[in-house]
Amino acid sequence: MTPGKDMESDDARRRADLTTQEYADVSAYMRMEAAQLEAQPRVLKEGNSFAIFNAHGDILSMQSGETGLFHQDTRHLSHYEMLISSARPLLLSSNVGRDDTILSVDATNPDFGLPGQSQLGRDQIHLLRSLFLLDGVCYERVKLRNYDAKPVDLLLQVLFDADFADIFEVRGQRRRQKGTRLRTEIDGDSAVLAYRGLDGIIRSTRLTFEPMPSHLSPTSAAFRISLAPGETTTCFVTTSCTADVAKKQNFSFYRRQARRARRARRSMSAHIYSSNELFNEWTNQSAADLYMLISDTEQGPYPFAGTPWFSCPFGRDGIITALQYLWLDPSIARGVLAFLAATQATEVNPDQDAEPGKILHETRRGEMAMLGEVPFRLYYGSVDSTPLFVMLAGAYFERTGDRDFIAGVWPQIEAALRWIDDYGDLDGDGFVEYAKRTPNGLANQGWKDSFDSVFHADGRLAKAPIAICEVQAYVFAAKRAAATLAAALGKTVQSQTWKMQADRLRDRFESVFWCDELGSYALALDADKQSCRVRASNAGHALFCGIASEERAARVAATLTTPDFLSSWGIRTVAASESRYNPMSYHNGSIWPHDNALIALGLARYGLKQEVLKILTGLFDAAIFMDSHRLPELFCGFNRRGAEGPVLYPVACAPQAWASTTVAGLLAACLGISFDIPAGQVRVDRPVLPPFLAQVQVLKTTVGDASVDFTFLRQPGEVAVNVSGRRGQVDVLVTH
Repeated sequence: MTPGKDMESDDARRRADLTTQEYADVSAYMRMEAAQLEAQPRVLKEGNSFAIFNAHGDILSMQSGETGLFHQDTRHLSHYEMLISSARPLLLSSNVGRDDTILSVDATNPDFGLPGQSQLGRDQIHLLRSLFLLDGVCYERVKLRNYDAKPVDLLLQVLFDADFADIFEVRGQRRRQKGTRLRTEIDGDSAVLAYRGLDGIIRSTRLTFEPMPSHLSPTSAAFRISLAPGETTTCFVTTSCTADVAKKQNFSFYRRQARRARRARRSMSAHIYSSNELFNEWTNQSAADLYMLISDTEQGPYPFAGTPWFSCPFGRDGIITALQYLWLDPSIARGVLAFLAATQATEVNPDQDAEPGKILHETRRGEMAMLGEVPFRLYYGSVDSTPLFVMLAGAYFERTGDRDFIAGVWPQIEAALRWIDDYGDLDGDGFVEYAKRTPNGLANQGWKDSFDSVFHADGRLAKAPIAICEVQAYVFAAKRAAATLAAALGKTVQSQTWKMQADRLRDRFESVFWCDELGSYALALDADKQSCRVRASNAGHALFCGIASEERAARVAATLTTPDFLSSWGIRTVAASESRYNPMSYHNGSIWPHDNALIALGLARYGLKQEVLKILTGLFDAAIFMDSHRLPELFCGFNRRGAEGPVLYPVACAPQAWASTTVAGLLAACLGISFDIPAGQVRVDRPVLPPFLAQVQVLKTTVGDASVDFTFLRQPGEVAVNVSGRRGQVDVLVTH
């Protein structure tokens, strides 16, 4: 590949030529290619690095734009291919282990030589590739064994290249100018590929081979291998995206380190087991994905949003991920809160959509972010991260009773609440609105942040400033949470003030947002305070936050579970009868697992447990059909067709953090577990289980310094709850 050669598609070029306003409307654009639909990607992630291989364990530059080895938003390998005597091995099997740590690829040789004159028949050489990531390094071990009855001579070849593309280039954005690809240096048993960015930073990739290759060039390495019958040989390739690695490789040592780190992280969580093995596959894969996506920051663990497009900290995504998993592992919420408190905006910066007290939307470390070509180095363009931050702080305190931690982040909680009042409510009407301040920012700044996700019944796009439904509910819940936290810290006046503000907001929200003819709340208010009278899943978040009255919550639940909304797989983002409904769209008719989980938690709040079971059943059915039983970020909103599975969305992230915690949120809604830490109690409220779950065990549920094990047994008319283990002083209170 010629350094700097422009490989973007014609579609990407056309989009790059849009005006500034037009470009902003597609700022979340991701290029789609047919190959993405056909590929079977294998994903690894650790820390600030992730890799997407094909099923062979290769990275083929001509196959799919998203494959590669990435580190801190830069692609450090754009081509990585292994051949046997210039032929592609025949794939036998390929899988990522249960803990999402190691990719194993079994392959064999094709026929070599002419028909009838074959020098080596196929299936005589077994090739086992094992790959994992640790601390910015990709380690690979290659084992070859000769099963032929005679000796064989082979050439094992590794082809490699690095385009050092920024993640936004990979997503399809074209740059007017790029840095300089430096000459590849050969250093003994290593090849060093390097690139000097326009930001002055040199990014490099060092490939180190063991044993010393027979041939090493700037684009390939080759090992001449002779194998006696039954003989095995091993080669290693170590690809470093950071500092140089030691010349002597120690694959086994670093593999143990990677696995121990992953196990240690997962040991913080309660564990779920059920009587249904397929359900166990879903919960186990979800937990493995979550802990793979978590990276360590200076402030603690933080779940990166998802691979490939969002492998970095997102405020909203991290908060919702932590909320859904809070009952199982509160340490994630603590890490999210600490990181977001440390990165909270402290000044007005229109280029970042930043204002004092606002919570981060996204942070990137790639060249384009560093140069300001995209605003995401530190970007604050989300209207909901700030109230969600306060909500999470309240939920974390309720789950743990960790008063000292809350006291430590109290200044940031107060600043977030000031932002809601001083900057969030742009026109003083009592509702929080958004309007981007940087031309390159996001046009829509709720969780449905595509440019066409907020619209009127006739299909017209809403004009900013826009007040979306769920944000008002988040603000209500945030002020209720702040009132509780203030009371716990002895700040009585503040507590009473925020409680009164929350009550006033509830009354005004019910008055302005309710649309009786829809049986739901309006999607949003536009710049002219006209209601977007559209039935959308956003209304379900009002139930999640408790802002809806009992009567209206029941009506919203009835609306969300009509066939217009509830497909066989889950609740769509928009009802099928709405003007912009499109089951193949990003936000206007697709199904998002996390959206369904939050709605389910809202339904459970109002005691609507049978509706919760419908959502759980649909998403479980969807998970059965998914590769590795992994729910992606989203999938298409088509109805079920016979025995077929859901229709996939081609550029959905998988794994994705808040999709991985969906099953935890759904189980929380079913089981009704809550905590009273001062009383040393776990409370179980009206638990239900679907027909496919006869039994569910939740083990090592922490309550302060104690822990408890539960067994839930579905019986005629109710679910029995047994305490099967108890360590320390903890009481269990069950209501039916």
